[in-house]
Amino acid sequence: MNTITIIILGFLFGAILQYAHLNRYNVISGLGLRTDLSVVKAISLSIGIGAILLSIAVGLGYAHFHIKPFMVGGIVLGGLIFGSGMAILGYCPGTLAISFGEGSVDAFIGIIGGLFGGLFFTLVWPDMQPLLGPNWGNPALSSVIQNGMIYYLLVIFIGVAFIWAGFFLHKKDQNKSKKWILSGTALALLDVLVFTTFVSNRPIGASTSFPYLADTLTGLNHMAYYQHIQAPGHWEALFLSGAFLAGLLISLFKKEFKIKLIHENWKTYKGTSKNKRVFWAFLGGFILIFGARMAGGCTSGHILSGGMQLAFSSLVFAIFVFAGLLGTAKLFYKKK
Repeated sequence: MNTITIIILGFLFGAILQYAHLNRYNVISGLGLRTDLSVVKAISLSIGIGAILLSIAVGLGYAHFHIKPFMVGGIVLGGLIFGSGMAILGYCPGTLAISFGEGSVDAFIGIIGGLFGGLFFTLVWPDMQPLLGPNWGNPALSSVIQNGMIYYLLVIFIGVAFIWAGFFLHKKDQNKSKKWILSGTALALLDVLVFTTFVSNRPIGASTSFPYLADTLTGLNHMAYYQHIQAPGHWEALFLSGAFLAGLLISLFKKEFKIKLIHENWKTYKGTSKNKRVFWAFLGGFILIFGARMAGGCTSGHILSGGMQLAFSSLVFAIFVFAGLLGTAKLFYKKK
């Protein structure tokens, strides 16, 4: 797959998230504070639509599943750590690039922290294998249900349940904007397209790019972990380059580009100290990427893409991510 195509896919990814502001600090931190459910609504809708469409594409031979392994320690501990980093930082690995393009300085600091987190994981990966396991293989609904008719009926039932969940949560949400519907639908279509053999034959992902770039910049490309993630890391780095361009160009076109470090939710709960925000953004980025690498994926690569495949590792990861996110947000954000 050529470089330009990957960047274009990343640009579309960035534009889709940017349309409903799903990349922004106030929206993602709002999820932890339970004041804005836009992200989880869009993800739920995307998983529901994507699960049905992807299963059909696989059945027709146009795509293949790429199930992430169920590394129990990595999924559970990594999910909790990732969720904690997401609460503190207020971004996901993929949304960091988009928000940086819009001028968010804290997103840039989070990227720096994420690079250090990826670098640190590269160094400790050989010694972490006992903590990441045991490996339960690659279980998913497709591997458990062998009867084709039963499998597709279950996929439709589960897909509709995820779609219903998104609209159910919308009734409870303080944010009544319906932009999440278009973004969630478009995100599912884009991910299925990326999965197809005639486009990319892989899922959307973001977090692997951080250790890939950090290792490349520091000359650690001889390390075992770099060799393990070189191909997906390169793809995701190009993909996030496109997402960054979407954030930059669209915000400039809409005259919304703004250099900003302290966002409204942070100001409300943590004050206006710039040094404080820089410190926590860096630490949040470090924790976020370290947790993602423990689990082998992030919001886009694990929860979204893995959820569409009804992969057990990804669905369990999502549970622990939200547990870490909500638990940390409750402790971390105390109103001034």
